[in-house]
Amino acid sequence: MTVVWINGAFGAGKTSTARELIELIPNSTFFDPEVIGAGLTHLLPPKRLAEVGDFQDLPIWRRLVVDTAAALLAELGGTLVVPMTLLRQEYRDEIFGGLAARRIPVRHILLAPAETILRERIAGREVPPDLPDGEIRVRQWSYDHIEPYRAALASWLTADAHPIDTSALTPRETAARIAEAVSTGAAPVCDIVQTPEPTAETLAAGVLLFDEQDRVLLVDPTYKPGWEFPGGVVEPGEAPARAGIREVEEETGIVLDDVPSLLVVDWERPAPPGFGGLRLLFDGGRLDSAEAGRLLLPGPELRGCRFVTEAEAADLLPPVRYERLRWALRARERGAALYLEAGVPVG
Repeated sequence: MTVVWINGAFGAGKTSTARELIELIPNSTFFDPEVIGAGLTHLLPPKRLAEVGDFQDLPIWRRLVVDTAAALLAELGGTLVVPMTLLRQEYRDEIFGGLAARRIPVRHILLAPAETILRERIAGREVPPDLPDGEIRVRQWSYDHIEPYRAALASWLTADAHPIDTSALTPRETAARIAEAVSTGAAPVCDIVQTPEPTAETLAAGVLLFDEQDRVLLVDPTYKPGWEFPGGVVEPGEAPARAGIREVEEETGIVLDDVPSLLVVDWERPAPPGFGGLRLLFDGGRLDSAEAGRLLLPGPELRGCRFVTEAEAADLLPPVRYERLRWALRARERGAALYLEAGVPVG
């Protein structure tokens, strides 16, 4: 089972190419995540829909895309061809990481016509006489997303996906190029960390590392949205502090010589679809400038990292995670570990 994800700007011809591609790849199925967005307009309250400008900004949409793709492949097997624009790297990581957690490899294809050709195609879209306003809005939407597409190209998209210049290609010719790239391996499987979703409460260990200005290291994982501390889930039979040491080395390349001291034990309450569990934070100590300069980034697990002040962390971390950090810093100052429940000290 595999996914061929066809990315590109709005108007690049993803859907027409995908429909041609399923004729060229045996046992393949067409799946358009747009139908999930359309379904959510009937399922979610108008107030919730009004809070976002794009259904991709809805966590439920991203979750349902992964769940639906996995369910289709479980039912049908073979290859799932998915035409969908993804211009935010964190959304790409969340969706592709969710598929990788289900052991579903993804081949990421980018349709990349010249911008002049793209604008001509958008301008040439037919306007149905019975829905002119609706079609005009769709056309303007496509124009409005050229700049975000250009920004994604400049920052991450071309390095992540297998590009195909479709300026002079028909959808059938483009599909033939994709089929060849998939069969020969020219379009490789995305290097996404496979992190299986938990089925019960988990024990996780994070490690706080500090620079010479006493700023704390935060990392941006590829396999889930949002900034985090270096660390991960403790494996069965593994000591939590040792798990933190292992994760720090795997993620950043930094080898900790000493067992870090405990700062915080935080109980995270279950919040479906998550199961919650215990979250431990350890003090990994201060890195000198040479050690900080040896951070191995980017890599398959992390797209970025930065040393931040406590105030800067408040803008990057989810609220409960920030509270965990805030109390861990207080525990570090006092030299005594703290017990928290959902980020709040108890006892």
